Amino acid sequence: MASRADNIASNLSLANFSKATELKQRIWFTVGALIVFRFLSFVPLPGVNPLILENLYAQTRGGILDLFNTFSGGSLERMSLIALGVMPYITASIVVQLASSLHPSLMAMKKEGESGRKKLNQYTRYGTVFLCAIQGWFLASGLEAYGAQSGMQAVVDPGYMFRVGAVISLVGGTMFLLWLGEQITSRGIGNGVSLIIMAGIIAQFPSFTANMFEGFRSGSISAFVVIGFIGMIVGLILFICFMERAQRRLLIQYPKRASQRGMMQADRSHLPLKLNTAGVIPPIFASSLLLLPLTISQFAGNSVAADSTMGGIVVTLNQYLKHGAPLYMALYAAGIIFFCFFYTAVVFNPEETAENLKKNGGFIPGIRPGKRTMEYLDYVLTRITVIGAIYLTLVCVIPEYVIAQTGIPLFLGGTSLLIVVNVTVDTITQIQSHLLAHQYGDLIKKAKLKGRLR
Repeated sequence: MASRADNIASNLSLANFSKATELKQRIWFTVGALIVFRFLSFVPLPGVNPLILENLYAQTRGGILDLFNTFSGGSLERMSLIALGVMPYITASIVVQLASSLHPSLMAMKKEGESGRKKLNQYTRYGTVFLCAIQGWFLASGLEAYGAQSGMQAVVDPGYMFRVGAVISLVGGTMFLLWLGEQITSRGIGNGVSLIIMAGIIAQFPSFTANMFEGFRSGSISAFVVIGFIGMIVGLILFICFMERAQRRLLIQYPKRASQRGMMQADRSHLPLKLNTAGVIPPIFASSLLLLPLTISQFAGNSVAADSTMGGIVVTLNQYLKHGAPLYMALYAAGIIFFCFFYTAVVFNPEETAENLKKNGGFIPGIRPGKRTMEYLDYVLTRITVIGAIYLTLVCVIPEYVIAQTGIPLFLGGTSLLIVVNVTVDTITQIQSHLLAHQYGDLIKKAKLKGRLR
């Protein structure tokens, strides 16, 4: 049976792909949905002057807006209907996930199964609408004051009508993206929300490539730098693929049970512990906290910031917390390591896992069930989290160091690269699963046909 499965897996070729009609329909639906997402990113908010906004945004680069703009595919820079992207949903889902691991009532709801999951998803959507409304209001208010000192007005007709209209448009744009992501997940291939984020990041690849080769043609960028960039990206992608697939598999053994032949047989399985349990959450949290002072001072304006003691502190911090500064990279690395351990402790509960193993009769060979199993799981998880934190720190700090040394803005930072590689690997895995299921379906049909002929 194993050899037959291996032969089927090895025959996943283009010929087999052409026969999988349902898979092709799913892929085409996904591509069409992503095209709709890209079209929406060019539809501006009502009452906003796109040309003035582009000039103003160029003056405030380097803050937290760049991070959100990257995830939204440039929608924030153009202030489109989907300027907020799916970041409010990501934030709300993280908050609900943290709360469900800390709050007793939400923790009990999480254990209810499918019904509890639906309630938590409903709370996540409520939180998304709430965050969209707050962010949309502050964004619309900021747009009205945006560029007032330089004499450029980004909003054509400021006032409460513009703010209310902007909030409604932004909330509707984000909720439409969530609906589009759900449609991709159910009728397409891959995780819809993750694919939308990846599409926004990849959308900036052509402009970055054109700018880099234009710099090479004009002589401002040497051939060594271009080759180094390409080699670094390829190396980081291979490194991320290896580390994201890496697992520490703990052997789980169950009591002996009678088989069909009357023999006593012990069941064995594995408990996989990912090297990077926290995913991309630590870099997002760390970079958001570090870039917050820079964003505040940019919106307030340097002259306003310098009029007060707090403003002077913010301006001074900007000198030390700008991209590529030694203090920024040191705090960035420390923040990633801290959030790695914090988020891993929240999403994985060794005590709950040990209790479930004990209820099902499973145990780790050489470790007593119960408290000793919990201590062993915590021991193993702590040590692999150290490796995962070092891996995330290297992937995120190396691009920052390269940008600081070369002065070339790299559109694929560490966080973006992690998202792109993870989503790509997950999507390819799902495609392979569909192809494998299709081939197993053909084998079952052939077996039934042979049985009828006999």
